[in-house]
Amino acid sequence: MGIFKRIIVLLTATLCLTLFPITNSSAAVPASFSFTGSGYGHGVGMSQIGARAKALAGESATAILTYYYTGTKVETATDSQILRVNIGRLLTSTKIRSNSRGARLELYAGELGETETSSALLTLPRKTTLNIDLLNSELSISTTRGPKTIQMIKGKVFTLRWSGTRYMEGPPTVLSVTADTSVNRYRYGQMEFKIIRNKVLGKRLAIINSVRLQDEYLWGIGEVPSSWPVAALQAQAIASRTYALAKSVRIRSACDCHLYGSTSDQAFVGFSKEREPFFGQFWKSAVDSTVGQIVTYEGVPITAYFSSSTGGITETSEHAWGIATPFTQSVPDSASIDVNFNSRFASWERQVTQSVVAAAFLLPDVASLQVISVNPSGTVDQIQATSSTGTIVTLTGEKFRSRSKLPSAWFSIVVT
Repeated sequence: MGIFKRIIVLLTATLCLTLFPITNSSAAVPASFSFTGSGYGHGVGMSQIGARAKALAGESATAILTYYYTGTKVETATDSQILRVNIGRLLTSTKIRSNSRGARLELYAGELGETETSSALLTLPRKTTLNIDLLNSELSISTTRGPKTIQMIKGKVFTLRWSGTRYMEGPPTVLSVTADTSVNRYRYGQMEFKIIRNKVLGKRLAIINSVRLQDEYLWGIGEVPSSWPVAALQAQAIASRTYALAKSVRIRSACDCHLYGSTSDQAFVGFSKEREPFFGQFWKSAVDSTVGQIVTYEGVPITAYFSSSTGGITETSEHAWGIATPFTQSVPDSASIDVNFNSRFASWERQVTQSVVAAAFLLPDVASLQVISVNPSGTVDQIQATSSTGTIVTLTGEKFRSRSKLPSAWFSIVVT
């Protein structure tokens, strides 16, 4: 190459670098972000750690509840309603089995109401597995006993009843239900298997357990350890009853249920709660000793929100979710930041990966984070992310903590 041509190449390269500078955006994008905070959960309503501390100090269940739910009363109401509880969500298959002595399971086509009867499609003795799979927009039913699997029937909706319930006489029967990788046990009610359409995933299998509120449902609530003080257990039983009663007035189309059996509403773990060695009887006693008791505001059952712990003061529903309720005012909750009561979450540290933070903000990457504002309770109100290309997105603190799996919205960003 001649000297003149080399000069032209150098000038061209210099011009390109001036007009289009080489950037290394990845250098400005951290691999993770660090946070410190306190509390676990949304912090609205009753603090379970706080309730335990108050019970240990000698306070009654009523005193605990009226402290955390401002302006409320504990009153009595009918709690014999039948609840539809979703215990299997967005599934493609499930397995049902019972090893209980004398167990008998009966499968029916379609939905069966409380008093409806029908001819069983299938009767299963103990140690027979009922397999339900979603295939080509239908539910495919087969049974397995020993090494042999038999294809049985197909349909859209099925109902399962078993011995030892209000639907069928016989010895008490416990069902083992395998959903995804978990196995849970259920003793009461009946189960319905049906196809539910999800906006993202399309058709999926849902399992709905119909149980009576006053005992069958509440006996299976697994929100707090059964070894806790009696007043704390009673406060939780009343709060759980109230929450379920408030939700019992409407069927949700997304699940054809009143309640999810998960932390989306409250943890329903079925018979495993009742059968806990030694301590299970204490939870059951707390439920039975508070039959019909609910929390009301101006005579109306409240949506009794609760969570594990707070950052030292409870949050309002308005600041958490933008919906104001008069009974969720912020009140001091010092036990939540006392390591003697809340050893795991009085204070915590977390590292969240770049991919998780970026997904929370629906951005390709996040170069920097900044807390824009804080609520009166100390939770993060608004948090802002800036991408490597300068795009800015803002989320509420509660939405960010939920998407990023931080323990609570009482957090700070660790600057490094």
